[in-house]
Amino acid sequence: MRKPQSAILAAVHETASGLHKAGVIDQISMREFDHLCLAPIEPLDPQQIKAIREAARVSQAVFATILNTSLSTVQKWEAGQKRPAGTALKLLHLIQERGIEAVL
Repeated sequence: MRKPQSAILAAVHETASGLHKAGVIDQISMREFDHLCLAPIEPLDPQQIKAIREAARVSQAVFATILNTSLSTVQKWEAGQKRPAGTALKLLHLIQERGIEAVL
Protein backbone atom coordinates (compact mmCIF):
# COMPACT_ATOMS: atom_id res chain seq x y z
CA MET A 1 0.00 0.00 0.00
CA ARG A 2 1.13 3.52 -0.76
CA LYS A 3 1.79 5.99 2.06
CA PRO A 4 -1.47 7.53 3.42
CA GLN A 5 -2.14 11.19 2.69
CA SER A 6 -2.11 12.49 6.26
CA ALA A 7 -1.14 11.60 9.82
CA ILE A 8 -4.83 11.26 10.73
CA LEU A 9 -5.47 8.89 7.85
CA ALA A 10 -2.36 6.91 8.82
CA ALA A 11 -3.68 6.54 12.38
CA VAL A 12 -7.10 5.48 11.15
CA HIS A 13 -5.50 2.99 8.77
CA GLU A 14 -3.40 1.54 11.57
CA THR A 15 -6.55 1.09 13.66
CA ALA A 16 -8.38 -0.55 10.76
CA SER A 17 -5.42 -2.89 10.20
CA GLY A 18 -5.56 -3.90 13.83
CA LEU A 19 -9.30 -4.56 13.58
CA HIS A 20 -8.67 -6.65 10.46
CA LYS A 21 -6.05 -8.72 12.28
CA ALA A 22 -8.52 -9.20 15.15
CA GLY A 23 -11.15 -10.43 12.70
CA VAL A 24 -13.52 -7.49 13.14
CA ILE A 25 -13.00 -6.18 9.58
CA ASP A 26 -13.08 -8.67 6.71
CA GLN A 27 -10.58 -8.77 3.84
CA ILE A 28 -12.93 -7.11 1.35
CA SER A 29 -13.59 -4.15 3.67
CA MET A 30 -9.86 -3.81 4.35
CA ARG A 31 -9.11 -3.76 0.60
CA GLU A 32 -11.74 -1.06 0.10
CA PHE A 33 -10.24 0.94 2.96
CA ASP A 34 -6.74 0.53 1.51
CA HIS A 35 -8.02 1.86 -1.80
CA LEU A 36 -9.40 4.97 -0.08
CA CYS A 37 -6.00 5.61 1.51
CA LEU A 38 -4.12 5.73 -1.78
CA ALA A 39 -2.79 9.14 -2.64
CA PRO A 40 -3.83 10.38 -6.06
CA ILE A 41 -1.25 10.04 -8.80
CA GLU A 42 0.19 13.40 -9.70
CA PRO A 43 0.19 14.38 -13.37
CA LEU A 44 3.53 14.69 -15.15
CA ASP A 45 4.43 17.62 -17.36
CA PRO A 46 6.15 17.11 -20.74
CA GLN A 47 9.61 17.95 -19.38
CA GLN A 48 9.25 15.36 -16.61
CA ILE A 49 8.22 12.67 -19.09
CA LYS A 50 11.18 13.46 -21.33
CA ALA A 51 13.51 13.44 -18.30
CA ILE A 52 12.19 10.01 -17.26
CA ARG A 53 12.85 8.66 -20.76
CA GLU A 54 16.29 10.26 -21.00
CA ALA A 55 17.25 8.94 -17.56
CA ALA A 56 16.39 5.47 -18.87
CA ARG A 57 18.65 6.20 -21.90
CA VAL A 58 16.14 5.00 -24.46
CA SER A 59 14.69 6.53 -27.62
CA GLN A 60 11.07 7.55 -27.90
CA ALA A 61 10.41 4.45 -30.01
CA VAL A 62 11.93 2.09 -27.44
CA PHE A 63 10.15 3.90 -24.59
CA ALA A 64 6.84 3.51 -26.46
CA THR A 65 7.46 -0.21 -26.89
CA ILE A 66 8.29 -0.65 -23.20
CA LEU A 67 5.11 1.21 -22.21
CA ASN A 68 3.07 -0.72 -24.80
CA THR A 69 1.97 2.46 -26.54
CA SER A 70 2.70 4.13 -29.85
CA LEU A 71 5.63 6.32 -30.78
CA SER A 72 3.22 9.15 -31.62
CA THR A 73 1.73 8.95 -28.11
CA VAL A 74 5.15 9.37 -26.49
CA GLN A 75 5.92 12.22 -28.90
CA LYS A 76 2.62 13.93 -28.00
CA TRP A 77 3.30 13.52 -24.26
CA GLU A 78 6.71 15.12 -24.61
CA ALA A 79 5.32 17.94 -26.78
CA GLY A 80 2.48 18.63 -24.33
CA GLN A 81 -0.21 17.79 -26.88
CA LYS A 82 -1.48 14.87 -24.82
CA ARG A 83 -1.27 13.84 -21.15
CA PRO A 84 -0.72 10.29 -19.90
CA ALA A 85 -3.44 8.93 -17.64
CA GLY A 86 -4.40 5.69 -15.92
CA THR A 87 -2.01 2.81 -16.35
CA ALA A 88 0.44 4.80 -18.46
CA LEU A 89 0.75 7.46 -15.76
CA LYS A 90 1.31 4.79 -13.09
CA LEU A 91 4.01 3.14 -15.22
CA LEU A 92 5.75 6.47 -15.78
CA HIS A 93 5.80 7.13 -12.03
CA LEU A 94 7.09 3.61 -11.39
CA ILE A 95 9.92 4.13 -13.90
CA GLN A 96 10.65 7.54 -12.36
CA GLU A 97 10.89 6.06 -8.85
CA ARG A 98 12.54 2.70 -9.55
CA GLY A 99 14.11 2.91 -12.98
CA ILE A 100 13.26 1.32 -16.30
CA GLU A 101 14.25 -2.13 -14.97
CA ALA A 102 11.08 -2.13 -12.85
CA VAL A 103 8.93 -2.63 -15.95
CA LEU A 104 11.21 -4.81 -18.08
